Amino acid sequence: MQQNQDISTAINSNAITLCKKSWSAYFGTFIRGLIITALFIGALYWKNTLWIPITVIWLVAMMLIIYRWWLISSFRLYYDDIGVWLYSGILPWRRGVQGVKWRDLDEAVFTNSFNSWLTQSYTIVIRHRFTKESEILVTQMANGKQAVAIINQQLQEHIRKGIPLS
Repeated sequence: MQQNQDISTAINSNAITLCKKSWSAYFGTFIRGLIITALFIGALYWKNTLWIPITVIWLVAMMLIIYRWWLISSFRLYYDDIGVWLYSGILPWRRGVQGVKWRDLDEAVFTNSFNSWLTQSYTIVIRHRFTKESEILVTQMANGKQAVAIINQQLQEHIRKGIPLS
């Protein structure tokens, strides 16, 4: 939990982390890693004379799997006084934040399906009032249902209190 707060507070000290990627987002990457490892072991058993190129290919594939794992873990949805934000990325040139300011936020919604019910991971859409290009769409978020409720509650509080929506 401390790491979640560090990412969002690095950008804004008033930020509150809502959710991150669910375990189901990691599942496909985990299965790919198992398949690649099984193929590696099978290839070594079948052609043990080519162990150097096979090992190099396996190492490169595993580095890509690890990169994908870290990338999935970098997703954080949070809000602050200005709006709702999605942080993602691990490489310096790919790291970034996209968001919707409170004044431009229409609503937050999640999609409900059998898969989302089973895995408790939801696709979240933070809708922009004026344009679809600026909305946040993120899949397989743990506690996505609660995050949407909190965002909509915060939006209603801003509207009721007449707080300037930045």
